[in-house]
Amino acid sequence: MSVNNLVSKVENHYDAVIIGSGFGGSVMAYRLAEAGLNVCVLERGKKYPPGDFPRSPDKMKKNFWDPKNNLYGMFDIWSFRDIAAIVSSGLGGGSLIYANVLIRKPEKWFVKEDLQKGGYEYWPVQLSDLELHYDRVETMLNAQTYPYNNNTPKTQALQFAAQELNLDWYLPKLAVTFANDGQPPVTGEPIEEKHRNLHDRTRYTCRLCGECDIGCNYGSKNTLDYNYLSEAKRHGAELKTLCEVNYFAPHDGGGYKINYCHYNPKEEVEKSEHVITANQLILCAGALGSTYLLLKSQKRGSFPHISKQLGTRFSGNGDLINFALKANRKIDGSYGPVITSTIHMPDELDGGEGRGFYLQDAGYPDFVNWMLEMTEAPGSIRRQLIFILRWLWASIRKTGLVDSNLSEEISELVFGKTELSSTLLPLLGMGRDIPDGIMKLRRDKKGNDQLDITQNFQNDRAYFQRLRQTMKDVAQKLEAQYIDNPIWFLRQTIAAHPLGGCPMGRNKDEGVVNCHGEVFDYPGFFIADGSVMPGPVGPNPSLTIAALSDRFADQVIKNYNKNTSLKP
Repeated sequence: MSVNNLVSKVENHYDAVIIGSGFGGSVMAYRLAEAGLNVCVLERGKKYPPGDFPRSPDKMKKNFWDPKNNLYGMFDIWSFRDIAAIVSSGLGGGSLIYANVLIRKPEKWFVKEDLQKGGYEYWPVQLSDLELHYDRVETMLNAQTYPYNNNTPKTQALQFAAQELNLDWYLPKLAVTFANDGQPPVTGEPIEEKHRNLHDRTRYTCRLCGECDIGCNYGSKNTLDYNYLSEAKRHGAELKTLCEVNYFAPHDGGGYKINYCHYNPKEEVEKSEHVITANQLILCAGALGSTYLLLKSQKRGSFPHISKQLGTRFSGNGDLINFALKANRKIDGSYGPVITSTIHMPDELDGGEGRGFYLQDAGYPDFVNWMLEMTEAPGSIRRQLIFILRWLWASIRKTGLVDSNLSEEISELVFGKTELSSTLLPLLGMGRDIPDGIMKLRRDKKGNDQLDITQNFQNDRAYFQRLRQTMKDVAQKLEAQYIDNPIWFLRQTIAAHPLGGCPMGRNKDEGVVNCHGEVFDYPGFFIADGSVMPGPVGPNPSLTIAALSDRFADQVIKNYNKNTSLKP
């Protein structure tokens, strides 16, 4: 059925439609539903109850997002000439794969550069505007500090290196449940919840398994489906999964119309198209998704008055991951949550040198250790051959091996020294890179519009050199080998925190949305996700995205209270 035929077949009308269920969309859904609005959330991915995150190789290879090839999984990897980005598809958005860290943007990092004189960013909000919203989000996400730091080798390693280098190290708040309220931390204890979560499943306190970034099968991570989305649903919000938006546009009679595709991967008709309308539209598909959708909708002629700043100020939040290998101590990167502690390197704005950043211990799932040990397979095979030859020779001679207890020999035979897996510390850096990336559409070989990003890393050279040098200093204090990520030599980076594309501004010449997230010249159209950042957050951006969305929700509710009778 063509889109034109669908326009007259509006299926439902809502006070607000939210596209995406990440840190922007989930917060917005709860706030609006709690205020009494009739809310619909459209999420392209599926639900992930505890135990539904894949682990086997066969299931893992299907855990990617590409509906054209019948893949409806969680990981969506975007690749561009200078940068690659990893985002999530699923109910709860990026919270399903992020590393739980909740750090507020430092006060002086809310930069106010003169854009007319070559500045790169101007934040129309400041820390005082967000303090209340930061507090609300931390409470809702049940933020806790890591309680096992004295018994976690990787945490102790980063702390030791920071002390040796006289750097600011601390334990940030994490969106992980380590203990029930008022009780001591216990691993694997059932979590006590005031209301049943939307999955109607039991959750358990953190088991320290290092699987945060591939989906927590125990429900220990306080992902958005367990709090904001569960509460939104309890207040009447409609949560639609496997619903991917094709385009949206202002509606002739007021409000907005949204065309989306509903995937039915297990049914004969694999997908169906639908149209709904809303008084207010809130776009929360992430920096890549929101910018891409808005660029496509603009190309259709739907938003002729959109700001020329659309697609500007892209930032990778200064993301860089490198490695310290074969340290002089046990690291055991698979023990504990993915990130437990952080080093804060100040910016020249707050007493430091250059552009500031954060450096964190990065962990990984336990099965990665087995993969690492497989790289030592030639040595293992050699040891096995020597043992077998000795055993055969002793059998032929009927003398038996000298020691009848073979436990130690077999232990050494199978596992060796396990040096590679036990002494590896991934180092994750992020900070104030320069937001000069440009996002636009390009035609692929099949004539389809694809998102394209260009970024000038020359401007970020000093920032990355300082970040890499600090990583080298940490590795040196651990008497470890420092190893750059191989793609660094290709002048590329991987961004886990893509930002920008629909930046906030004081006016239309400076940004796409105002300081309340409302799109200039399009009343009732809001954007609430990482795309509205006019520059890098610096620390892990999830908390700031959620706090901004909480602030933006105030304006959406205010609009609703002013005019509740608006109909398409």
